[in-house]
Amino acid sequence: MRATGELLNGRYRLGPLVGRGGMADVYRADDARVRPVVVWLHGGALINGSRNSVPRQLLDLCRTDGFVLVSFDYRLAPEVKLPAIIEDVQDAFRWLRDRGPKLFYADPDRVVVTGGSAGGYLTLMTGFGVKPRPAALVAYWGYGDVDGDWYTKPSEFYRKLPLVDREEALRAVGAKVLTATEGGSDEQKARGLYYLYLRQNGLWTVEVTGFDPGKEPRKLDPYCPVRNVSSEYPPTLLVHGTDDTDVPYELSAAMAKELGRQNVPHELVTVKGAGHGLSGGDKKLVEEAHEKALGFIRRHLAADRK
Repeated sequence: MRATGELLNGRYRLGPLVGRGGMADVYRADDARVRPVVVWLHGGALINGSRNSVPRQLLDLCRTDGFVLVSFDYRLAPEVKLPAIIEDVQDAFRWLRDRGPKLFYADPDRVVVTGGSAGGYLTLMTGFGVKPRPAALVAYWGYGDVDGDWYTKPSEFYRKLPLVDREEALRAVGAKVLTATEGGSDEQKARGLYYLYLRQNGLWTVEVTGFDPGKEPRKLDPYCPVRNVSSEYPPTLLVHGTDDTDVPYELSAAMAKELGRQNVPHELVTVKGAGHGLSGGDKKLVEEAHEKALGFIRRHLAADRK
């Protein structure tokens, strides 16, 4: 038996994703106590990233408060399109509910979902796309639509950077289906150029979702959380910086407005002057935002802190 509160890492292949390479990392104390779960969904524009990017503050929270932490991979675009990615996320939550209790003593009825950027978007998708619904959601600098002008038109911010050649961009994708790219790898850097090309030319939505909102304006409604909020949507906390040049702050503000309209308990934690990932924000304000998010998770999981 390890020291009390130490987090152990277990790696599991997701049953429904066998053949697609889906994996989950599970962190928990070395005991047989049934514990509530924090799920992390990584960002990377649905093009990059991996389950290895769990934020330190969430690992620390799970260590001190006795939660299980589960981090999932999912297939990446553009080799697969958004509907298949959402299917992977749904499969992952079915696996958590079906296998989690026996594999790692998870309580499937006490689950808070968290994620950053594209992972924040996927987090918001679980609020209506996963059954039973999670107990609560924490979306860090996420977004509630995938077909707004911010994604379908050339980005003024990214157009200020050196323009990426189409041929160079496309060399990074299309060879094989990936479920992860590791930070700092040549593969991730190359796919980052592909993302930059998409944003510079307003092509992200078409390339990643497989739908052209100009020609099929209603096809993406099922993939836009802001259009699928009901009174049954889980309590939600949104964290966003006002100077975010990648995912505009207005995306979280619009989601908060819709949550309010449906009388869903929610909070929008605004960090003035902070960019994407709260970069460049006042350290005290950033720390306070993270503490609010951790407190929100604690309240909704009612941790046993023995």
